[in-house]
Order: sequence, then C-alpha cells, then structure tokens
Amino acid sequence: MTAPAETGAPRLALLYAVVFVEIGIAMPFMPVWLDALGLDPTVIGLLLALPIATRIVATAPLMSLIDRGVGPRTLLLLGSLGLALTYAAMPAAAPLGWGLLAALIVLNAVAGAPLVPSIDFLTLAAVRARPRLDYARIRMAGSVAFLVANLAGGALLGALGGQVAVPLLLTGLALIASGVAYASRDVAPAPVRASGGERPRLPIKLWLCIGAAAAIQASHAAIYSFGSIHWTGHGLSTATVGGLWGVGVVSEIVLFALIGRLPARWRTPFRLLALGGTAAVVRALGLYAFGDVLPALVALQALHGFTFGATQLGAMAAVSGIAPEGARGRAQGTLSAVNATVSASATILTGFAYRAAGPLAFAMMAPLALIGLLLTAAAARDVRQGTLA
Repeated sequence: MTAPAETGAPRLALLYAVVFVEIGIAMPFMPVWLDALGLDPTVIGLLLALPIATRIVATAPLMSLIDRGVGPRTLLLLGSLGLALTYAAMPAAAPLGWGLLAALIVLNAVAGAPLVPSIDFLTLAAVRARPRLDYARIRMAGSVAFLVANLAGGALLGALGGQVAVPLLLTGLALIASGVAYASRDVAPAPVRASGGERPRLPIKLWLCIGAAAAIQASHAAIYSFGSIHWTGHGLSTATVGGLWGVGVVSEIVLFALIGRLPARWRTPFRLLALGGTAAVVRALGLYAFGDVLPALVALQALHGFTFGATQLGAMAAVSGIAPEGARGRAQGTLSAVNATVSASATILTGFAYRAAGPLAFAMMAPLALIGLLLTAAAARDVRQGTLA
C-alpha cells in the first residue's frame, strides 16, 4: 500500500508537466504564429507584451480568492478551460483584426495567470502536511516537460502544418490540463480561509524574501532577451545556441533532483536565495567578460540551476514557511506579480542598455542580483534578531 506521504506526488507532478508543456509550446512558438499572420512587428511586440502586463495585474487578486474559499483546483480547472476557449477562438479572430486578437490574448493571460501559482500552492500545502514529500522533485516534472516541449514542439508543429497549428495544439494541451486538474482531488489539504473577513498581513521578512527573489530572477533579463542574439552575432550556430539553452534547463533539473539530499539547514529560504544571488552575480559578470567563448558559456549556462532553480526553491520555502494561514494564496500571487513586474521593468531597461552598450548590458544585471543578496541578508539578520514581524 502506498504511504500517505507519497500519495499526492505523482498527480502534482503530472499537473506541473501538463501546464509546463503548454508553456513550453506557447513561449517559443506563439510569436512565430503571430508573424505567420503577416502582422506588423510593432503589433506583434504589443501583443506579446499584453500577457506580461495582464499577469502583473491579475495574478495576485486571482490567487487571493484562495484565501476567501475558492479552491486552487477550481482556479486550475477554470483557468485551463479558459485557455482552451481563447486559443480555439484565435484563428477565427485573427482575420477580423488584431484588436479582437488582442482582447483574446488578454483573456487568455487572465485564464493562465493563476495556473503555476496554484500548483505551487497545492504542492507546498501537500509538503507541509506530508513532510516526506519533496517540493523540488515534484516541481522538476515541470522543468522536464518544458524541455521536452521545446525540443519536440518544432517537429510536431511542422507535422501539423498550417496557420492554425499553434493555437490548435495549445487548445488540446489546455483541455488535457483541465482534465488532469478535474481528476486531481485530495492532492493537498484544503486551504485555510481567513476568518471573519480578516486579512492577515504578510510579514516584512516575507516581503524582503519576495523582493530578493524578484531581483535575482530579474537579473536574467539580459540573457533571456539578448543572449541568443549576442551568441549568433559572434558566430555560434543556432544549433549550438539551442544546446546552450538546453544546458541551462538540464542544470535546473539536476538541482531539483538532488537538492533534497542536502541537510535541511542548507535548504532554508535565506541560504537558497543567497546561493541563487551569488551565482547570478558570477553569471552576469562572466557573460560580459566571456560571452563569446564557448567553453565558458557552457559553464555559465550551467549556473542556471542555481540562478533560477535555487532562487525558485528559496522563494517557495519563504512562502511556505513564513506566510500566515489565511494569506498563503495572496502570498503566492504577490510573489508571482512582483516577479513579473520587476522582470518586465528589467527587460525594458535591458533593451536600451544593449542598444547603447552591447554586452555591457549583461554586466549591468549584476547589481540586480546584488540587491537580491542584500535583501536576503536583511531578512536573515532580522529573523535571527527577531525584529521583523
């Protein structure tokens, strides 16, 4: 008989997998689909910016519904169905004008905003209730699915063909996700509802951890936006560039697989965030100094396991361990919204920096990571001193 500590892990991992497969197709291939419609590049840029702005506004309020009694599984089910409906409508809307397409993209972003935070919420709740569960190993399923979608998506879309291939595939994936969400009962304890209309405040130490995680994650802005452009501009083939991105995802998967073997004292929010921030400083400066040297790039991309993975784990540990009952949904949504806001701002600034100074834009990400380290140190210091509520 399966031990109670293990019962929810496969279904939680499957939830991550189906959602991240959809993300792994949408992120690289929706821009290609929009371009195939013959839209002006300026319009494409606007349409791609809309989901980012929408998530910034929508994620925290939607996740706060959990604290008011709406189950995270309900958000997953309704969000996935909303994705399926909007993706299915996009091919018909596109010939009628980009304004209608923009409206569908906004609705699509609203539907998708709570998906990953809701799965994180469920997984953290399951881990708190069943200490033998390992968040990192469950979350690893999402990283593996994202990598597989990146690698297989191009071939699959090529086989489907036609201008409806991308939204058609995404519609099917969203419907699969809704089915998995519907079947995922009892994977975690029911969330605690804030009593008497009370809204417990988020502790200052949690705000510091959220700010630290957002700053460290935002330090990826230059490499996400201009890494491939910079590398191909220095003569690396597109296949090599794809391999470099694969190194980053694989390093993330390896970290998620092995982190549970470390002693518990090394898996605190503060140590994980400090590890992510330190690696991000090294990576930013290294990309500036050695951004055209292939062996160095392989090593620097391998740091992604720490810059993204350790930071993600540290942020989740902070939300799980510090957020009060009755405010965990709001904490999860706030983390996602702050991450999106800071990353979007950094991405915009990176565009100006790369245009003006080229590879110096990579080095300019180091101060962001340093800010994350300082915020982490402030949270850790004041928790030790017991001065922050």
